[in-house]
Amino acid sequence: MPTYPIINSPTMTAAAGSEATTFSVEDWSSGYRSQPNEHSYWITDIEGNIPADLEGTLFRNGPGLLDVNGHSVKHPFDGDGMISSIVIRNGKAFFRNRFVRTAGYVAEQAAQKPLFRGVFGTQKPGGPLTNAFDLSLKNIANTHIVYWANKLLALWEAAEPHRLDPSTLETLGLDYLNGLIAPGGSFTAHPKIDPGHHGDQRLVGFSLKTGLSSTITLHELDAEGNAVCQHRHTIPGFAFIHDFALTPNYAIFFQNPVSFGPIPFLLGFKGAAECIRFNPKEPTKILVVPRNGDPMQVIETDPCFVFHHANAFERDGQIVIDSICYDSFPSLDGTSDFREVDFESVPAGELWRFSLNMAAGTAEVSKVLTRCVEFPTLHPDYLGRPYRYLFIGTAHAAQGNAPLQALLKLDTHTGDTEVWSAAPRGFMGEPLFVPRPGGQGEDDGWVLVLMYNAERQCSDLVILAGQDIAAGPVARLKLPHHVPYGLHGSFVSQYFGPGENE
Repeated sequence: MPTYPIINSPTMTAAAGSEATTFSVEDWSSGYRSQPNEHSYWITDIEGNIPADLEGTLFRNGPGLLDVNGHSVKHPFDGDGMISSIVIRNGKAFFRNRFVRTAGYVAEQAAQKPLFRGVFGTQKPGGPLTNAFDLSLKNIANTHIVYWANKLLALWEAAEPHRLDPSTLETLGLDYLNGLIAPGGSFTAHPKIDPGHHGDQRLVGFSLKTGLSSTITLHELDAEGNAVCQHRHTIPGFAFIHDFALTPNYAIFFQNPVSFGPIPFLLGFKGAAECIRFNPKEPTKILVVPRNGDPMQVIETDPCFVFHHANAFERDGQIVIDSICYDSFPSLDGTSDFREVDFESVPAGELWRFSLNMAAGTAEVSKVLTRCVEFPTLHPDYLGRPYRYLFIGTAHAAQGNAPLQALLKLDTHTGDTEVWSAAPRGFMGEPLFVPRPGGQGEDDGWVLVLMYNAERQCSDLVILAGQDIAAGPVARLKLPHHVPYGLHGSFVSQYFGPGENE
């Protein structure tokens, strides 16, 4: 792979005491304990002060069970979804967590053993003969949680959403998005909220069917949850697509250069995702889908693997996409226990910028950040627009792969970065940027991170000022238990908590 220039040779500002520190694998792996208990309580152990004008509800989703009655999952992505909510108002906060009562979760809890194979390698007890030719999937609802059209939806990209009560987190059942998807269908775990490029906000998502060829169906929903736009595009070959990028006129998908060899899966030896192979000699294909339904354009670029996109925007006949790129598929194939990862043997994500010349059908690539990063977030009003500030989880050290232990703020105009680190014993989740009501700048708001504190063996919600993250948290809300490492979440301005005297 060719070497690309680093944009602007950025300077670094970091919090005091952030010299290189070796993390403990034991500390990191202890965050992957199951959390079988469901809680609801006012958070009373708080360092600092919750900002008075921060109000709303933080929803987080992720695998809450990493075993079923002692039968460990092969990979955390196979764990049952558990929703956590932290509601904030008047400087106070209330925590609640609850498992999504999927059909599979209910059945396995009753049986006290795994009844389903996992996509990422979890097998039913009994060996290959028990698992062979069992192609049924358990909807684990463990990836994302969004609130749209007065519905709180737990998402897993291979199946239908589950609707939950936003105040109690009670599971209300499967939801088919006002008939948009059929029973047995699927909806992305990475929808985007268009901030109003076409007048009103829209929820934009997609469904994917893949095999020898793949079909992407793009959906756009209005504030009432009804489809205002829907169209399909078919591409040759297998497609592993987790996320997409959005601009006012386009939805952009990356078709990673991977192939799927199903035989070990069919014979019961491996999970489906363990049968994916990266093809370094094949290009990554950037699929540019016009939101008005016009034909798709395909632009080839250097081989890389993308889970998440940071943002995209249109500029002077170009489309610019900032994405977290790996130089190969970050598979854990060959490891007997996901808690014993050799980080140096696993590729690290970097932030790359792709500039597409639509007329020429070409892509230019530059590396924006070469340190290990994942889970980008930005001001929601700048999604799909030219933007300046990005907040993203990063490793403590500037080089090499490692767990995310720090928060990095990137100025995309100057290349300068600012870092707050929780090392050596703190481990980050996905950050979320929450704008300050009436805020005057793109970074005027707070960054919320639900992180794991290995010293306490518990989790903390840290709140940092977006304009000065190196100063450290303005508030740290200490939970009396841990929340296993999660995946994605969202913040809404509505308060879905109890009365302050309850």
